[in-house]
Amino acid sequence: MKFSYVMLPDYPLEESLRAIRLADELGFHACYAADETWHKDLWLLFAAAAQQTSRIRFGPSVSSVALREPTLIAQATATLDELTGGRAEVVLSSGNFGLLAQYGMDWSKQKPLSRVIEAAKVIRTFLDDGAITYEGEFFRYDGLFTFARPVQERVPVKLGAMRGPRSFQASGEYSDGCHHALSYTREAYEYAAEHLRIGAERANKDWTTLDFGAWVVLAVGRDSAAAKDAARSMVGIYASSMPAEQLERNGVDPASLKPIIDAIAGGDLAQGIELTTPEIADKLSFAGTPQEVLEKINAIEPAGVNHLIAAITDASLVKAFTGRSVPGVATVEEQLRLLHDEVMPAFVSPGG
Repeated sequence: MKFSYVMLPDYPLEESLRAIRLADELGFHACYAADETWHKDLWLLFAAAAQQTSRIRFGPSVSSVALREPTLIAQATATLDELTGGRAEVVLSSGNFGLLAQYGMDWSKQKPLSRVIEAAKVIRTFLDDGAITYEGEFFRYDGLFTFARPVQERVPVKLGAMRGPRSFQASGEYSDGCHHALSYTREAYEYAAEHLRIGAERANKDWTTLDFGAWVVLAVGRDSAAAKDAARSMVGIYASSMPAEQLERNGVDPASLKPIIDAIAGGDLAQGIELTTPEIADKLSFAGTPQEVLEKINAIEPAGVNHLIAAITDASLVKAFTGRSVPGVATVEEQLRLLHDEVMPAFVSPGG
């Protein structure tokens, strides 16, 4: 099991860089960030972090192929790979539908999965060859080339998936892995694994060699109640992007979330948080003491999950998004240390 830190790059930049440096020192596999207009630019942040780290990998999880042209994603990834000495990768998706709506885009009319699959092929070719001639349904190129060349022989290109089954199958067939966001139960990951395997077998790949990542809202601390309250403050915001099928696989009735999502969509975050019960928050986050978080990871690992991607939630993030103060919550750096000291050792195989 690999452990990575995924950030919303909304902190002062020096704070983000300090957290990345610590994650690097502690041996986290990667640092990811959302490639969304709402946040600070991850590519510039990671370029700065490249010179301050030596081991940790970097990339978007996820980058939208609706908002960012695929060859430009490949160009940025290759440049970051050179800056980091071969530590870049990229996770693709159609994008956050709420953000697309703010751009006046109706995702339902864009064949989102077909677009992502085609974009993954384009990015794979452009990273591998540095040039592309291609006539597709969504993207067309005639002799396009770039001098941005990666250091790695093969930069990992992965897909983000939530709904399924086709998105999980596409991850297995057309990419190097799947980051499955916002699921928390064995059932949800077994469903994803089943379809990841089907896709991988179509491409004559062993699905267990793929990166199968659990992208989860996580808050860990000595004060279990404070950690859970921090997670509860953010659950509704994240859950608003979860399809009904996914909510059901996580033991949540979609109808129970509708008042929460409606309140948040209407700008009443306080009401949305008030309506988010501790029971709902517990089902849609990994939060509590290190032992409680460990137990939740143990529950999903048998499904084949080999990568825990922690969207760490602290008081600063809650304050920035909701204006709500939650005392007693561990900082990002404290949570990274707790994961390293008391959760990650349980997944280290004997001898290393």
